[in-house]
Amino acid sequence: MPPLKLELKNSLSVKLLRVVLLSALIVGVALSAAQIVFDAYKTRQAVAGDAQRILDMFRDPSTQAVYSLDREMGMQVIEGLFQDDAVRMASIGHPNETMLAEKNRPLQQSPSRWLTDLILGQERSFTTSLVGKGPYSEYYGDLSITLDTATYGRSFLVSSVIIFISGVLRALVMGLVLYLVYHWMLTKPLSRMIGHLTSINPDRPSEHKIPQLKGHERNELGQWINTANQLLESIERNTHLRHEAESSLLRMAQYDFLTGLPNRQKLQAQLDKILTDAGRRQRRVAVLCVGLDDFKSVNEQFTYQAGDKLLLALADRLRAHSGRLGTLARLGGDQFALVQADIDQPYEAAELAQSILDDLEAEFALDHDLIRLRATIGITLFPEDGDSTEKLLQKAEQTMTLAKSRSRNRYQFYIASVDSEMRRRRELEKDLRDALSREQLHLVYQPQISYRDHQVVGVEALLRWQHPEHGLVPPDLFIPLAEQNGTIIPIGEWVLDQACRQLREWHDQGFTALRMAVNLSTVQLHHTELPRVVNNLMQIYRLPPRSLELEVTETGLMEDISTAAQHLLSLRRSGALIAIDDFGTGYSSLSYLKSLPLDKIKIDKSFVQDLQDDDDDATIVRAIIQLGKSLGMQVIAEGVETAEQEAYVISEGCHEGQGYHYSKPLQARELTAYLKQAERNNAVSL
Repeated sequence: MPPLKLELKNSLSVKLLRVVLLSALIVGVALSAAQIVFDAYKTRQAVAGDAQRILDMFRDPSTQAVYSLDREMGMQVIEGLFQDDAVRMASIGHPNETMLAEKNRPLQQSPSRWLTDLILGQERSFTTSLVGKGPYSEYYGDLSITLDTATYGRSFLVSSVIIFISGVLRALVMGLVLYLVYHWMLTKPLSRMIGHLTSINPDRPSEHKIPQLKGHERNELGQWINTANQLLESIERNTHLRHEAESSLLRMAQYDFLTGLPNRQKLQAQLDKILTDAGRRQRRVAVLCVGLDDFKSVNEQFTYQAGDKLLLALADRLRAHSGRLGTLARLGGDQFALVQADIDQPYEAAELAQSILDDLEAEFALDHDLIRLRATIGITLFPEDGDSTEKLLQKAEQTMTLAKSRSRNRYQFYIASVDSEMRRRRELEKDLRDALSREQLHLVYQPQISYRDHQVVGVEALLRWQHPEHGLVPPDLFIPLAEQNGTIIPIGEWVLDQACRQLREWHDQGFTALRMAVNLSTVQLHHTELPRVVNNLMQIYRLPPRSLELEVTETGLMEDISTAAQHLLSLRRSGALIAIDDFGTGYSSLSYLKSLPLDKIKIDKSFVQDLQDDDDDATIVRAIIQLGKSLGMQVIAEGVETAEQEAYVISEGCHEGQGYHYSKPLQARELTAYLKQAERNNAVSL
């Protein structure tokens, strides 16, 4: 191979010189500019300092002049002020009256005023009040001066020019020195190494070795030469291995290592072809994104190896639908993608999604355990929801994520407003970080009625967010956002503090039997500091045992049952009651429920609202009440809105009720009035 000739314009040294000098020039200009800006700031401070000094010097004689209404003395003070060249205007007197003494003169002429006036201003005015001595400190008027900035501007310009020139020169000299050092230590040795590399025969690279550079045997260049020689020796014997590795890498780049399914990259290539064919034939294509629900808990409860086995089993079940699929792929983690090509109507995609969900109803056998997986599916359609692979996949994943935030174990089609809703969620998440400090959060309280004597025995604290632009944001929207970004911890502690503070006020007002219920999010329940926070609040507000009730959800308990049990025991020791909220909507095991330290079961309002029209809901309500009584727990029905609903839950043995039949959530002041009215009504009935 003939030696390569390097053109001067392409030389690394020339390029390095350009870059170093340009960088040094930029740095010098930037640092000099910063120094000039700082110098301008100091000059403006100097103007203000001089003005304050002048005002302090002439305040007393000015006060004497205006106090005695001595115009001649006032003019003497003015003349004294004008001894300073910077003073352009001065006046002494009361602002609502004719000035006792005043004088002005024209601005100083200077060729640099056009620039310095932009930086320092043409002139600056300062005023100090003329006040008599104590004890009354009577106000007599003002001493006002206006300073011409021309003198300061000339000094500032001279200083700025010196700073700029010296800064640039220093930076250029430093850059040149660095360039020479770099050229001597690296560029010249590299040029010699390149000369040797050009003499290597590509067909027999091991025949020629690169000689060591004197003085560089032990540094990075020496190590590079040694490594390069070793590589040259191994290239020939590893050529056939390289071809095998390339073939293996190509497969690894296109297929999932665990399941053997196509990965995202391969899926995109396959989907591109499917969409091209569908566009030509004017046919629909459906893209389904399948995401497992709570798969993290499976890994935590068992092992990651067990989780891999479940993913393999799930991939096999999805392959059973291959007759209806254009392609099947694993996107990563617990997410899979299915492409249904050549369909006529969207309901065909819905049927496929439902059949997948139905298949998951059958339990998976894992060693000696049976595990049931659930999934949420997002669906997009070509060409309605997008005309490209990227858009369809992205929207399918967005739809799946959005569906999970609302409800799980279902499928959902992409809707046109999903983008705006996702943007709104991101905006709300950002605003939520400041909602607490901006006092946008507040609590309302809903009474809880005892069915034994129909008295108010408790209230539930409910969090509300009054957004300045969006109005009242629903809790089921902003609470998940707070859990995701971590703000739920400070917000939750604030809610506990406010609720305990309010309960203390009601106890002090005579409602000593009242109990406060506060919801705990899943994140709060697993926070290590929660028991300490609750214990401190109980002591700070002197709350009696069992007056604070903490409500936890089934989902929150099941995510990490052992940690949750420990925290619940610690909360119990602090004197708090523990209630399980929204009971019946989760998937808790009765054995776990029996072993947890729970005091109360709260029937979810979705069952109570339809129990008059739905026999299944009535049966569920009856079963929950009987379960609570058999476990020695109190049972409270949530969402009681009619007398018929109240009569049913009472007849089944429910202990307490809560809902709009008794009262909507109220502000603290309104609830105080409600409690007093309830107390009067009870007194009359007795």
